[in-house]
Parts: sequence; structure tokens; C-alpha cells
Amino acid sequence: MHKVALMDTSGNSLLSGSDGSKRKVCYFYDSDVENYYYGLGHPMKPLRMKMTHALLTQYGLLDRMHVLKPNPARENDFCRFHADDYVYFLRRVTPDSQQELLKQLKRFNVGEDCPVFDGLYSFCQTCAGGSIGGAVKLNHKHCDIAINWSGGLHHAKKCEASGFCYVNDIVLAILELLKTHERVLYVDIDIHHGDGVEEAFYITDRVMTVSFHKFGDYFPGTGDIRDIGYGKGKYYALNVPLDDGIDDESYQSLFKPIMSKVMEVYRPGAIVLQCGADSLSGDRLGFFNLSVKGHAECVRFMRSFNVPLLLLGGGGYTLRNVARCWCYEVYILYTFDKRNVVHFKIFLLVLGFIMTFDRLWKILNLSIEYEYTLHVAPSNMENKNSREMLDGIRAKLLDYLSKLQHAPSVQFQEHPPETQFPEENEDEDNKDERINDDSDVNLDYESATTEKAQKEIVEPKAKVQDSTVAGEADGDYCKFSKLTGELIKI
Repeated sequence: MHKVALMDTSGNSLLSGSDGSKRKVCYFYDSDVENYYYGLGHPMKPLRMKMTHALLTQYGLLDRMHVLKPNPARENDFCRFHADDYVYFLRRVTPDSQQELLKQLKRFNVGEDCPVFDGLYSFCQTCAGGSIGGAVKLNHKHCDIAINWSGGLHHAKKCEASGFCYVNDIVLAILELLKTHERVLYVDIDIHHGDGVEEAFYITDRVMTVSFHKFGDYFPGTGDIRDIGYGKGKYYALNVPLDDGIDDESYQSLFKPIMSKVMEVYRPGAIVLQCGADSLSGDRLGFFNLSVKGHAECVRFMRSFNVPLLLLGGGGYTLRNVARCWCYEVYILYTFDKRNVVHFKIFLLVLGFIMTFDRLWKILNLSIEYEYTLHVAPSNMENKNSREMLDGIRAKLLDYLSKLQHAPSVQFQEHPPETQFPEENEDEDNKDERINDDSDVNLDYESATTEKAQKEIVEPKAKVQDSTVAGEADGDYCKFSKLTGELIKI
């Protein structure tokens, strides 16, 4: 069994100083992603990845990370979760051919929110490839943290697109992590409910999903606090429904105690954190009032448990704020304690006596910009989340968690085959790019079809009798996972 040591739930267990700076971070980025365009007036802008990358470059943060171009996900990768006919449709449809596929467009919910655009399938391959690649890196212990800001598309379902999302890269990454880890924790701080991920793992205890989101008359309309999972997955789906205007203090009054208890009880082997930036103040489609620092505090807090972490993007529709937020959240991965920041600034001042003014100003300006230029101040909008409401939500969720057994164990019938890596190219000159043929994240996808992999399928011993929550078990709403050996709601 994989063991995770109990952590200080105050969130201060992260290694500091030189130890913390040695943490290995893999960052997945494909410069082609900026060229995809959802269409005139559409709020989803892949250009925000380029803006984030430019900020990371300007602040010198790329030098601290292993920068990788993701291998495109393949059709059989998509089919580990998505229906074959849906994947075939995504591969086939183009702006020119869509008029011939009107029936399929309606069936797969592709249209206004999820339009057909040039390179749609390639876009899906890039986004999912980074998330799967990050999971593989974590599984092989090639890094402590993996980042794919083009991922986090949490609304996509097994057989349909939804909410600007076509392929659910998060589910695919979690399935990859489950090859190595008995339990995976998914945390979602996008303003929208992470419905696609919750639905995929609704009746298993191998994945716990926790979503903090706006609830009510708001897309996708799911995520009630009473939705807690079903069967073996009961209490392993947690929803934190929030109202307009929530600020940093109110948000953290829920996030930290709930996630501390989750980590104490569930003890995951890996964490996937969806960092949708539409929960920031001033977002084009959002109604929360979080600052960049408040949003990033969630990243810092989850990182403090020293568990392998996959950071993904998500929503975010005021582009400059999205780029600021994700850049700052990379920065705080290397900033562990306020005392360390103070000591660093003192060091810079002392160092200034032996440096040229121009060089000193460049370094000091960098530190100042992290603290101020990247900051998005909250507005004066009303916080409709009363203290009584927050206390009630917190008490209810902690009560749910008290009903769980600590760290449920999993017995593999046969361990899934490990994804293999080619040898790393130690003489690689350009760390920001890599050739696909020599890539150290070139997944051995074909091994998944070996005879050994076929033995992973676990047939059900009995059908689900009560279908009031999970849907009809013998219909189109459930399937048995080849990886977890359990019934998965679809």
C-alpha cells in the first residue's frame, strides 16, 4: 500500500529554504495552442496560455522548471473515457463538414458554447496530452509538481462536449495516476462546478472529488451540497456551493479546514488541482471576488502537504488576470514562508552594495512586480455568503468526512502496466523544446493493449439494485472501469 505520512494540517509542512527550492517542476507548453480560435466573441481564448508563458519567461521562472512540449494525446487515450463514436466525430468534424453532420452536432452537444473551429481535434490532443504527460511524469517520480495550464477542461462528458470543453483531460490524467496511486484527490477552484470529473468517478472511492463553486442559477447547475457520491463512492464526492461576491477570507475559512480534514482522512497518493481563474474578481463570466493572492493560497496550501501535485488550468475569461494568476501560482511554488521572502529581500539590499545600480534595480523590480504588478485587487462588491451560511456549509461537509473510513485500501487484481519512457537526452541544448521522437514523455501507449492489460478488466459480481442516484446500471449510464475494476457513472 502507498503510504502518505500525516501532515501538519495548518498547511505549514512544506519544506523551506534550500530543500524547498530543490523541488522538481515539469511545465508543459505547446506554442501552437495560441493559434486555436473558438470564434468571434467567444469568451474562451487559448491566447491566454501564450500570455501566461510570456510572463513566466519575463520573470525567469522557466529557468527553474523542466519545460516540455506535450506529445499529442492519441485516439486510444481519449477512448479510455470517451465513447468511440464521439471521439471519431471530433476527429472528423471541421467547419467545412459540419453542415453534413447536423444530427451528430446535436447529439454530441457541439454548437454555440462548444463550436466547431479549425484544428479542433488537434487542440484536444494538445490539451489532453499535457495533462496525461504530467501524470506520467508524476508516476515515474520525474517531478514533484507537473503543470499544464492548457488543461483543466472539467465539463466534458463521456459522450458530449459541454461548457467550452470537448475532451476531459482531467479524467484521463486521473486514470493515468490510478495506475500507480491507490487514491487520487481532485480539487476544483473554478467558479463553475467540476461536473464532468465528479460524474466520471461518482461511485468509486479511489477518487475523491471536491469542488468549490457558485451554485444556483448558474452553469452547469449541478453541485448541490447533498450530492455526495453513491454506493462505494458515497461521501467521496464533496460539493461546496457558494454565492456571489465571496472574498479571500470567506473562501479560506472553508477551503483550509475542509481540505485539511480531507487530507487527514483520505490520504491521497496524488492530487490534481484545477485552478480555473474565473473565480477571480473582475472575471468576464464570474461573480466571485477573490484576489490573485487568495486564489494562489489554495495552491500553496495544497502543495504544503508534500504530495505529488498536478496543476491544471480551466476557466478564466479576463485574459490579463488569468495570465497574472497562473504566473503568480508558479512563483509561489518556490516561495514557502513569508520569513524566507523577507530574508531574501534583505539579502538583495545587502548585495546591492557590491552590484551595479542597474543590476540591483532589475532584481528588486522583479520582487516588487511579483507582489504588486501580478496582483488583482478585489472589488467592493457585496459578499452574499453570510457567516452563518459558511458555518453551516463547513459543518455539513466536515460531518460527511467524519463518516468515512480512514484511507480506504485497494487491492489490485493485477497491477496496470507501467508507462515506459525512452532514455532522456542529456545533451539536449534547448530545454524549452523537445523533439517528439526523443521525448522523455513519449508514452508507450501501445503497451496498454497487451495481454497483461486485458487482464485488468474486472467483471461485476452483481448489478446495482438501487439506481435512483447512479442511473440504470444496465443501461447507458454506467460502465465498468478497466483500470479501477469498478462501476463508473457516465
